Formats: sequence, structure tokens, C-alpha cells
Amino acid sequence: MKRLSALLIFLFCTLGAYSQKDLKNLLEDLSDLTGIDLVITTSTFKSTRIMNGHSIESMAMGDLDFRISHRFGKINSGAYEFFGLDQANIHLSLEYGITKWLMMGLGRGTYEKTFDGFAKFTLARQTSGSKNFPLSISLFSSAAYRTIKPGESQDDYTFSERMSYVGQILAARKINQNLSLQLMPSVIYRNVAATEPDLLWSAGAGGTIKITRMIRLNAEYYYCFNRGTYNNSEVYNPLSIGFDIEAGGHVFQLIFTNSVAMIEKGFIGETTGSWGKGDIHFGFNISRVFTLKN
Repeated sequence: MKRLSALLIFLFCTLGAYSQKDLKNLLEDLSDLTGIDLVITTSTFKSTRIMNGHSIESMAMGDLDFRISHRFGKINSGAYEFFGLDQANIHLSLEYGITKWLMMGLGRGTYEKTFDGFAKFTLARQTSGSKNFPLSISLFSSAAYRTIKPGESQDDYTFSERMSYVGQILAARKINQNLSLQLMPSVIYRNVAATEPDLLWSAGAGGTIKITRMIRLNAEYYYCFNRGTYNNSEVYNPLSIGFDIEAGGHVFQLIFTNSVAMIEKGFIGETTGSWGKGDIHFGFNISRVFTLKN
């Protein structure tokens, strides 16, 4: 136990000086010196997002991600709207790896003109060898403030009516080099006029399958246990399907989804489009990573 404790202290003190890609080599070197075979699973997913929702992956410490997410209009809107391409919904964000375990981000989207912020904390990583742990687990929390103006017949929204909050547990397992799966139990609190209920409970599931060395197929689905309505419209469970394409060290995501929102409070509890009715939006996620601290 003393030997293992010394190794863990050494790891926590020194891993900050290494980039994520050096982590495996460092652990292998330590294993040779100590006789302890410990392997931390990496690259469970290729991005910090599966599709709309977050994956258990985080930015490396000192890396800044400038992320652009884009959703066009509904494909079934017809030729006059160029099958949705005449319409655009955008979300811009800056996301930063503060420590090896903590990632935070700020964003602004055209959906209800919303500002949002989030924090994602890595609680545990999947390991094998002398110490086996079957899952990677992260905690996710976000807050959003919508600035959209009310209709002419409505009074101005109060501060609480403009705010919403999300909490999630992200639990993932890399089954093998070709397949990873993730579960996302979620809770959302809103206080929005003409919307019920205030408190939403949801369970999500997502996964990725490797097709080629550079392409992966992704899928993501959230089931809301008490969907209710949003602004007097029927709400549907969000389903997203798409691809990861790795190019030049970056991941470009192509997405087909029935949700136009790109933050959790929006796509989990406020999706008013249905796959069965053809309410499908094409979109993409693209990011540019800047290393601010080695």
C-alpha cells in the first residue's frame, strides 16, 4: 500500500507537465520502474461531444477550444427553403481545460438568444491492469440565460424565468478500439411561462462505432420521463445520428437531429420536431484548439 500511495502521489504531482498523448507512455515507464501494470483508458470518444450532448472527454489542461455548432432548418421545409439550408441556428463557445480534471466553457446561441456556461469534472477514468475500474465518469453542470424578448401580449420575463439549470452524470465505457458507449442521467430545472413541468428528468444513451481509421458513426438519444409541453407545443425525445471525421488533428462532426437547440436545456426538454414527421435538421460541429499552456 505504501508503494502504491507513493506512486499515486507522484502521478498527481507530475501528470500536469505532460500532454494527454504522453500519458500512456508515462504510465508504461512508471510500470516498468515499479512493477505495477496500470493503464488509463483514453480516447473513449473523439470529441468533447457525442452529437449534441457532452461526452466524458475534456480538453487537456491549458487547451482552449473555439467551437462552432450549426443547425440548418427542417429538411421537410421543401425546395422553397432549400430543404432547410436557407435557415441557420448557430452556437459559439470558448471551452478551456483548467486542470487535468476540470473543463469549463462559455457560449452564446441564436436559440432564444441564450448565453450559457458549464463545468465538467472528471470523477474517474476507466483503468485496466493491476487496478481495474470499468467506467469513466464525469459530472456536468450548466446554467443558461435566455435574452429573447416576450411577445407583445406578454409581460417582460423575470430573471428566474430567463434562467435554467442542468445537472448530469456522464458514465462511459470503451468496450474495445471500435466501440464506446455512454449513459447520461440528467435533471433540468426551468421556470418558464407557458411551460411545464419546471423540473425535468431524463436518461440519455450514446455511442460511437469506428468505421475506418478516420470516420466514426455516432448516435445519441435522450428519453424524458415527464416531457410536458414547451411554449404550448408538444415535446419529443431528441435523437441524433451522424459522423466524426478526423482531419488534420481535428474532429469535424456531421449531424442529423430533430432538435434545433445545441445546449442541454434546449435539446433535452424543448425539442418540438419529430423524426416521424420528417422534422430533421442537418448540422455540424467544428472546433479549433489553441494550446495556451504547455
